[in-house]
Amino acid sequence: MKFAAVCGSGLGSSFMVEMNINSVLNDLGVSDVEVAHYDMGSASPELADVFFVAKDLEDSAAHLGEVVVLDSIIDLDELREKVKQVCQEKGLL
Repeated sequence: MKFAAVCGSGLGSSFMVEMNINSVLNDLGVSDVEVAHYDMGSASPELADVFFVAKDLEDSAAHLGEVVVLDSIIDLDELREKVKQVCQEKGLL
C-alpha cells in the first residue's frame, strides 16, 4: 500500500505531511505502508493508492484517484483521524 502527500509547487509542505503520516502510521502500529511526497505537477495516479492533499488542491487532485482532503495540513488530530479511517477501510488495522 502506498500513500502520498501532495502540495502545490514546492515540496516543503508535502514533506511535512509525509513525515506526519509516517508518525501516525507508527503510532497505529501500521508498518506495511510506503509514504512519499510530490508536488502537484509530478503526482500521477500510479504513484500511490491514496493521496493526501490540502483543501485548496482538491479540484487539481481529482485526476489522481483516491484523494483525502485535509482542511488543515498542520492539524495533527485531523490527519490522525483521516489516516486511521483510510487504514480501517483498507484493512490495515
